Order: sequence, then structure tokens, then C-alpha cells
Amino acid sequence: MKKKLLAVLLLVLMLAAVIPAFSVSASEPYQTYTYSIDGKALHSPLSYTPYTMVDSSTIGLLDPENGGLAFDDPGDIFADYRGNIYLTDTKNNRVIVLDEFYKLKYVISNFSNQYGFNYTFSSPRGVFVTKPRGTAGTPDYVPSYLYVCDTGNSRIVRFEIRITDGAETAVFDKIIERPVSSLFGDNSAYKPVAIAVDQYGRIFVISSTTYQGVIVMTQDGEFTGFIGAQKVVYSVLEIFWRRFMSDEQIANSISFVSTEFNNITIDDDGFIYVTTDALDAAKQTEAIESKNSDYSPVKKLNSAGAEIMQRNGFFDPGGEVDLSKFGSTPSQIRDVAIGPEGTWSIIDSSRSKVFTYDQNGNLLFAFGDSGEVLGQIKSLSGITYQGDYMLLLDNTSDSFTVYKRTPYADLLINAIRQENNREYANAVNAWKEVLKYNNNFDTAYIGVGKAYYREGKYELAMENFKAAYDETDYSNAYREVRKEWISKYLLVIPVVVVVFCFLLSKLLKYASRLNAKVAVRAERKTTYWEELMYSFHTAFHPFDGFWDLKHEKRGSLRASLTIIGLVIVCFYYQSVGVGYIMNPRGEYSSFLTQVISVALPVLLWTIANWCLTTLFDGEGSFKDITITVGYALSPMIFFLIMSTVLSNIVTIEEASLITLLSIIGFIWAGFLIFFGLMVTHDYTMGKNLLITLCTILGMAIIIFIALLFSGLIAKMVSFISSIITELAYRA
Repeated sequence: MKKKLLAVLLLVLMLAAVIPAFSVSASEPYQTYTYSIDGKALHSPLSYTPYTMVDSSTIGLLDPENGGLAFDDPGDIFADYRGNIYLTDTKNNRVIVLDEFYKLKYVISNFSNQYGFNYTFSSPRGVFVTKPRGTAGTPDYVPSYLYVCDTGNSRIVRFEIRITDGAETAVFDKIIERPVSSLFGDNSAYKPVAIAVDQYGRIFVISSTTYQGVIVMTQDGEFTGFIGAQKVVYSVLEIFWRRFMSDEQIANSISFVSTEFNNITIDDDGFIYVTTDALDAAKQTEAIESKNSDYSPVKKLNSAGAEIMQRNGFFDPGGEVDLSKFGSTPSQIRDVAIGPEGTWSIIDSSRSKVFTYDQNGNLLFAFGDSGEVLGQIKSLSGITYQGDYMLLLDNTSDSFTVYKRTPYADLLINAIRQENNREYANAVNAWKEVLKYNNNFDTAYIGVGKAYYREGKYELAMENFKAAYDETDYSNAYREVRKEWISKYLLVIPVVVVVFCFLLSKLLKYASRLNAKVAVRAERKTTYWEELMYSFHTAFHPFDGFWDLKHEKRGSLRASLTIIGLVIVCFYYQSVGVGYIMNPRGEYSSFLTQVISVALPVLLWTIANWCLTTLFDGEGSFKDITITVGYALSPMIFFLIMSTVLSNIVTIEEASLITLLSIIGFIWAGFLIFFGLMVTHDYTMGKNLLITLCTILGMAIIIFIALLFSGLIAKMVSFISSIITELAYRA
């Protein structure tokens, strides 16, 4: 009996341990993540957790006194300034209003004007509620209005929100009909699906059949124009052919029109956020890394329609980045909502995910998944913020899920709030608290760095910007450090520059005198040092320099190979010694890689050129070509060393000068190779140009043959290995 009781007790303890584990997995049906600079998803603490799911039964909509009709295919969801929730019940042609606790307040299904004429909705979609302005009872008071996109009837209906003795009602105010304007077109279809209204009463409408952009109207419904039309890009070939087309051919050709927007919202400052899911997938994918706003699925517009979205994150703030892991197609953005402290969120309907960004375009977190467990969404179709809660609409299961902000997300919002309030000392501490939860969060490092920067602690700012691979802000902080350094060593810097120029001029003069001395010396035998110094003469006097190099034996193969070796060393030095601005990811190549990357092209060039010039009356031998190429590479030594050294003291705006130095070195070396081989082979300019082009083609042919031969050898080895294995098995 005691054994049975002990067994039952152990079973109860096991169930007690297992059940909480299942409850945790049910409440966390997804992972929250951000992205690294390489586009890899990094795990992040949960930012929002599912709080409750709301459907027709929890609302109380199924009660007979409320109509007993469940809502069907909800089109939009919106939370007003008091926390009330507005849902458009598209299939049932009504608008459902809930209180802040998600209980039914009232339903709008029909309404009448002042003359008693009754109206009904037809497939309503978008909904928006304004904040009241002014003081009630005064002439400047503007009440709160409810705007409904009555899509099926091609109109917008406005209701005034009235609160009398604590009871709220929506009183019909006016109907805003289809815009009337020559710009809009008499035969243009008009299907309003989303709406936003700014603090001045201007109305911004998205029509599913309108490609000219966002429709703008006054508060009285008068059409004023379009803003924010998507940019249409023609290829060069299309532009060329259209020049030769007649008007009839152009009319019959493929039309190039802007893509339509599908949703809209507006922040407290009057900036408009619009989304679209009708972009070309290839161009949208390309825009993820290029951050090209033309093909971004979400845009931020000012009142004039100019795109002003800050895209300072690693990637375009347009949804999924790691397409290899989370699906091959880019995100299908369905809706956008404004969160606290300038943050904003978009939803990806194809993956049922939410992506939240700050006002600089940095991804704060992404979460969500498709499914039926609490927290998962079958078909994500709408999003809105209700204070500390995020509401996600599911038009497949006819419900919406309420997510509560976690302590980690509270820390994020607090850190952003401190920055927005310019309380930078507090912002540093706030971002450090965020890093305690998530030390892989680059935006937190950037936040700490910016706070230090504004406090004048530039070196600490550089450390944090470097940790986040933020070379732009790193450069700004470094510029301030460099200013302090220059002011400290103001008298030393000119001395260093003068000494460097003096030593360089002395070296050039020494090389010139030495080369002149060797040229008139009766004894033609030269030392190894004199052969190396002769590279200065070929660099500045290529025609007579390369002539003497071949006919007067002023150089040697050993000196040429030494120069090639020094070039390899310089490339390796550039790989490991280049400054952070030029190499923010800290990538470098091994010495063996640099040997292969320099020696292999030189060898291929020498072999291909020798093969061709042997057939086309070239006077240079294989040795002559090798010596010429080696001496021609000598200017690269100086430019590689200088560009590497200077890369450690330049800002990001000056980095192009470093690139220019390297380009000059390559161009100079190419110039010397071309004219050096022309002199070596005694070719004319035209013939040498033709041989040079054929040499490049010959290098490609040699590489092809080498790959073909290596593949054949690999197959032969595999075949022989298989035979040996088979014989061993048989034996």
C-alpha cells in the first residue's frame, strides 16, 4: 500500500513538472529576433507576449440582444486615443466598436441623414478615428470623428463621436463621395480601402484601384491632388526602343504604371506611412541591402508627398531579410501602425510576422508565426497599438490577438524615450540595461554610442559604434577625436609632413643619381641594389627605361621577383592594417591568399602574352616579359603602403581619397605594363593594344582549360579509387 501511494505521489510530481513546461511552450509559440550586419537572424528576448484572443463570443456579439451574428472577414482594426477598438466587419457590412476591455459598446450597420434617409454599408474596409481638438464648448473645438471606408459604395462615411453622460454614440455627420477632378479621371474606378486624417482635418485615402498615389482631400472632401506615387523605372533598352515607336505603337505596348498602395496611417507629427504588397519581388529583394526607397514596401511621406524615411539600419526597413531561412520571397506588407516614442510596426501577411523599427529605421525586434496556438496568426491582416498592447487582426479565424509588452520591450521604449527627451546620461544607463537582456543587440550599442557622443565622450562612443559596425557614427565620433589630436599636436604635424616629403625627395634624387651613374659607367655589371633602384627609372621614364631594361640589362629577374614579392607583402599589409572605416567587419586574407591573388595573375599574364607574342613576331622572351611585368608593378608598393597608412586617419567622407590612391597605383602599373611590353616586343601602339586584348582572352582560355583538366583528373582519380575499392571488396 505504501509503495502504491509513493508511486501516485511521484506521478503527481512528474505531472506538476511537465504541465508548466507545456504551458510555457504554448505561451511562447514563436521566437523574437533581430538581424546582424551580415543578415543573420539573432535571437532576442520576447518583446510582446500573447495576452488574450478576442473573437465574436468573447466580445458578446453572439448574444441575441446584440444581433447574434458573428463578424466575418474583418477588414481593419483601429484603437483610438481612449483605447476603444473599431473593427470593420466587411462581410456583414457593419462597424463594431469595443471598449478598452474588448467588450461590445455598439454596432453601426445603418444610419440616416438629417432628412431621415437611411443608408447602409457595403463591404466596409478601412477605419480611422481622430482626436478632438480645442476645448469643448468653445468655437475652436473640433470633435472626434470616425471615418469609415465604405468600399462597396465607393465613398467615405464620417461620424461624430459624442459622449453624453458617459455614454458614447457615433452620430452620422456626412458622406464624402468620389473625388471630382480632371486629374482623377471621369472613368477612374474608386475603391477606398484605407484612410488617415491629420491634425488639420486633411484626409488621405488609399484606393485599391488608384495607382497615382495617395488621394488627398480637404476636411470637406474637396479633392486637392495625389502625393507619393510609386516611381516607375524604365530600362535603358526600353527607353531606346520607345524613341523609335510611333504613338500607336506606344499605346499598344506594355503600360508602365505605379503600383498601388494598400494601407496608410499617420503619426502625431502629420507624417504619413504607406505600404504596398504589389512590388516586383526581384527589385524588392535587391532593395533589402541597397536600401533603395523606390522599391521599399513601406514609405514615410511628408504632407507634400516627399519620401523622408530614415534608413540608417543595416537593411531596408521593409520586413524579412534572411530570405534563405524565412522563405525565398520578400515580405508582403499588409498594414502599418505607429507605436510609442516614434517606433512603428509593419506586418508581413505571407509569414504572419510583425517587424518593429525605430524612427531611424533600425529593427528593434521581429516576431510571429502562422498557426492556431495562442500567439500564432493564421492570416495576419491588420495591426494597431492600444497603449502598452499590440493588437493583431486575423481575418481567417475572424478574431484578433492582444499582445502585452514585456519588461524587455519596456526597457527598449524607455531608452528611446530618454534619447527623444535628450536625457543622454539616462539614455546610456537605459541602453546598458537593454544590453543586459540582449548583448547581441546592435541598436543598443548604437544608442549607447550616440548618448556618449552627445556628452562629448567620443572615444567611448567609438567603442560602441565599432561594436555595432556603425561606421558612419564611428566616423563622426572619430572626427571629433581627431580634432582634439590635431589641436594637441598642431606644431608636430607640419614637421612630420615636411620631413616625409624631404625624405621622399631625397630618395628620388638618390635613385636618379644612382641610375645616371650606372648608365654612363663602362662596366655593365650591376649590383642587386642598383637593379632594385632601377625600378624608379622605369616608373618615371617607361620608354627608354624598358628599352635599357631589355637591351642594356639594367635589371634582372631576381630584382623583378623581389618587386613582385614586395607587392604581395604590401597587399597583405593592406589586408591586416587597413583602418576600421575601410574595413568595418575586420575581414582579412591570409598571406597565402595574397600570394595566390598576385602571383597567379602575373603568371597567367606572362604565359598568355608569351604564347601570343611568340606567334606574332614578339621580340621578348618569357624571361623578358616576367622582368617587365615585375618592374611595372613597382609603383603599387608606394600607393598600397600610403593608402593603408592613411586609411587609419581618415573619416568616412574622406575614404574615397584612399580608394583614389589605390586606383592611381593600379592605373600606373597598368600603364607601365602596356608600354613596357610594347617596347619589349617592339610593337606599334595598335598591334600592342590588339595583343593586350588577346592576352586577356588567352588568360580566360588557360583558366578554362585548367579547370577542365583538373575536373578530368578528379574523375580519373575517383574512377581508379572506385576500382581499387571494388577489387579490395571482392578479394
